[in-house]
Amino acid sequence: MKETNHLGKRRKIIDGFEKVTGTARYTADVSLAGMLHARPVLSIYPHAKVRSIDAEAALTMPGVVAVLTGQDLNRGRAAPSRSRMILAGDEVMFAGQPVAVVVADSEAHAADAAALLDIDYDVLESVDDAEQAMTDELLVWPHGAPTADGSMASLHGGEAGGDGGQKASNIDQQRVFERGDARAALESAHAVIERRYTNAWVHQSYLEPHAVVAQPGARPGQVTVYTSTQGQYTVRAEVAGALGLRDRDVRVEPMTVGGGFGAKYGILDALVAAVSLHVRRPVRMVLSRSEDMLTTMPAPGITTDIRLGADEQGQLTALDVRVVIENGLFSFGHAGIIATVIGGLYRCDNVRIETFEVVTHRSPTGAYRAPGVPQALFALESSIDELARELGHDPLELRYLNAVEAGDLTGTGQPWPDIGLKACLERARQHPIWQGRGQTPGEGVGLAVGGWPGAFSPAGAVCRVDTDGTVRLHVGSVDISGVHSSMVLIAAETLGVEPEAVEIVQGTTDSGPYAPGSGGSQVTISLGGAVLDASQQVRDQLLDLAATQFEAHREDIELVGGEARVRGVPGMAVGIGKLAQRAQRQAGGPGPVVAEGRAAIKAGAPGFIVQFVRVQVDPETGVITPLEAVAIQDVGFALNPMLVEGQMQGGTAQGLGIGLYEGLQFSAGTLTNPNFLEYVFPRADGLPPIEAVIVEHPSATGPFGARIVGEPPITAGAAAVANAVRDATGVRVTELPVSPEVLWQQMQVQSAAD
Repeated sequence: MKETNHLGKRRKIIDGFEKVTGTARYTADVSLAGMLHARPVLSIYPHAKVRSIDAEAALTMPGVVAVLTGQDLNRGRAAPSRSRMILAGDEVMFAGQPVAVVVADSEAHAADAAALLDIDYDVLESVDDAEQAMTDELLVWPHGAPTADGSMASLHGGEAGGDGGQKASNIDQQRVFERGDARAALESAHAVIERRYTNAWVHQSYLEPHAVVAQPGARPGQVTVYTSTQGQYTVRAEVAGALGLRDRDVRVEPMTVGGGFGAKYGILDALVAAVSLHVRRPVRMVLSRSEDMLTTMPAPGITTDIRLGADEQGQLTALDVRVVIENGLFSFGHAGIIATVIGGLYRCDNVRIETFEVVTHRSPTGAYRAPGVPQALFALESSIDELARELGHDPLELRYLNAVEAGDLTGTGQPWPDIGLKACLERARQHPIWQGRGQTPGEGVGLAVGGWPGAFSPAGAVCRVDTDGTVRLHVGSVDISGVHSSMVLIAAETLGVEPEAVEIVQGTTDSGPYAPGSGGSQVTISLGGAVLDASQQVRDQLLDLAATQFEAHREDIELVGGEARVRGVPGMAVGIGKLAQRAQRQAGGPGPVVAEGRAAIKAGAPGFIVQFVRVQVDPETGVITPLEAVAIQDVGFALNPMLVEGQMQGGTAQGLGIGLYEGLQFSAGTLTNPNFLEYVFPRADGLPPIEAVIVEHPSATGPFGARIVGEPPITAGAAAVANAVRDATGVRVTELPVSPEVLWQQMQVQSAAD
């Protein structure tokens, strides 16, 4: 790639000042004339009949406008997914399901009245976990699980789940991905590793709880939704589908997002919109932390049985995997994503991956940054490490020997494009943390590989030049990770202006050009092409205008510093704002300087990563202290290295959290740690230094060779932690998060055996 002025350089994010000064506008900041406040009342039981709801005491409280139930809002519509669920009817299906809503003139009045609502339940037997679900003795959906029109997994590059129409079963979907004969190959393998690995449910732990404001439109059935969301078009479709409205009647205005990580695609929006339309007033609902953790969509618990075989040289000969995914009330569609990656990191002719997506009486699960892959790779990468030990091979070299390249197959049988996994391993081979391992007693270094295939979608963008020289980009995407700052650099580079001269205009569903939701690491590679297309068209218009003004050849015009100049002729220059002004004022002329760009790439730009973690384990307590972490990632081309490094460091921190701390705890189907006091995740003072090492192996499809960035950093961290613990203690961890108590007990067993 030729030398650039702005791309590939470290630049601050465009909305950083607003966020650090507290002037960024979040959903909870929206205040509309006549606005009411809503408080949900959640079921305390995982499964029960609702005998009655006594609202008399609540309705007598000051400021209360209404107490609404499923009878008022559901209108007989069954909910096929969490995002289309409004209120429970005569049966609750998970602890945390909204049963009623209290609407009042203030948040305090709504909360006080909600506490007085008297709901009489007839508690029913519940399916509390995957093991119970697999027996099918008690069915979550006796008449068959409902199926939605699409799948949230598809927003992240996965596949729709559900086998609608089949006989009732708690196994919502069973699939087999297979090539060769894995079981026969295992019989003849020189070395075989066989393990079971389990992962706790984990919450996305965003700082901003879910929040929605809905406002009725001028005509009946019209509603505007202000929401903290990663995908405004998804919210529009879900609200319209849940309430039986036309898409055109639902206007979504995305607000600043205070963290999402895959969790914010419209869980409360249909409910709040229904309340607003019912009372004909604007309504705001902001969940408390406990409400948020009880009623939203965490990542599922996963159990993985894996058998891995290799020949004497270390070449993988067989991979046999059985994955049970506990999805809660509704199916999600994790299976295809998991199979793609767990069977696609290493070359192997004999692969069998069997997946079970099961339903239980728990809150429906959803996406959490690389849905299902950190859990799946905990199993795979732990087993790869054990295989290296069994064979007496270097763990990195065993991975390098088997690492996939262009043309090798994913776990679902699709060929990989050109990828940079081996380039990451080559960089890792020379890293000091790897070279210096094994020198300090009680310390261990763990290595793991991760990756993500990446989603991609068509996108549009509009670029225009104003009369003062400002370049405005109109987009329909939601910026949750600084992606708009990269779009600004693409336009600035193309048009020869400073990034400060480019402004992003984030549109609503009415005004923004279509763009995919901000999930699956797809926005940069999908939207970037549309922004580039629009900017190039505007560039051509400016060159034509300048060529006409100076009576020069178009090829002799250059755009530099916000001006159009004739090369080699001092003084022959004009600001692009002046050109735009003349163009839009000239009768019979070319018209305003504006262009609509479109892009629909044909393939994704997969990203891979190698992660190291160095830990210290206290032999007296089993407490693990992470000392150092390294993320070595192929990003294709870093449009803004500062933002890329931030994504790598943030994802690595989340991977460490999954490995060391995080887990939702249930008792009889009810969540027992629904708050940030009891749900443990890494704080700033509990994280080690995280080094981000950028590898640039350009993609053929991403803009300027860029690859996906957001998902890969979380995929290998938990596995690297487990491998570091193994290196430090000799104990193979098979359950996440790693409990110091359990680890200490295993260390005692290991010590006695030695």
